[in-house]
Amino acid sequence: MAKTNNNYDKLSAGYLFPEIAKRTKAFMERNPGVAVLRLGIGNTTEPLTPSVIDGLRLGVEKLADVKTYTGYGDEQGDSRLRKSIADFYARRGVSIEADEVFVSDGAKPDAANIQSIFGQDNVVAVQDPAYPVYVDSNVISGRTGKANGTTYEGMVYMPCNEENGFFPSVPKQKVDLIYLCSPNNPTGAVATKKQLKSFVDYAIRNRAVIIFDSAYCTYISDPELPRSIYEVDGAKECSIEINSFSKSAGFTGVRLGWSIVPKTLVTEDAQAGR
Repeated sequence: MAKTNNNYDKLSAGYLFPEIAKRTKAFMERNPGVAVLRLGIGNTTEPLTPSVIDGLRLGVEKLADVKTYTGYGDEQGDSRLRKSIADFYARRGVSIEADEVFVSDGAKPDAANIQSIFGQDNVVAVQDPAYPVYVDSNVISGRTGKANGTTYEGMVYMPCNEENGFFPSVPKQKVDLIYLCSPNNPTGAVATKKQLKSFVDYAIRNRAVIIFDSAYCTYISDPELPRSIYEVDGAKECSIEINSFSKSAGFTGVRLGWSIVPKTLVTEDAQAGR
């Protein structure tokens, strides 16, 4: 007999952004003519650049000609794109190998899907407030208990508030997976190298893995602030970084991103490179 995943029943509410849209629509219906500034989901408003459109058109045309038709693409993403992403990091002083880059349909799906490679009994820590995907995907996977108001039993919340500059301290207890986002969604706070170093050191000591969401790094203008966690010594031993073209190239509706899994990354029950 087929059975459903009862962990879905733990979700305390619907997904945040559709809920915001529903409430916004109801407000506008009650208040016609009122201008509403939408600060919820980061959707795009401008069209893709001509160079991107030309590239997409060329790709489709190649698939329409038997001489250039390619069938299935490279398993982990187009090899040229993977190398270009590695070169992108190199220009920032970060050494990444092309085969450490895994191309995907965006940072948001990766933030949810990446945790499926980890055991169900891992203890998860998230910044509070956090991007909803980090929490909801782990609830669905069964890593938490029931909802208790706005939090879930078994999940470790790292407060981000005015007192700590909206960047948390490392957990006081041992955790296994740590979700960090810088620049942060939704607070906008950007972590310094010193702040990220504290988490890298913690992760190495506790054999934890940091899932670092750098999808908004394009917005960082201060050269002293890190755009990648790999700018911090030791991060390749304990961190997976996810990123996206949604913010840098307006690819919100195109869906293209990547994750970086260094060969030196070590989990508690495995060896580097395996």
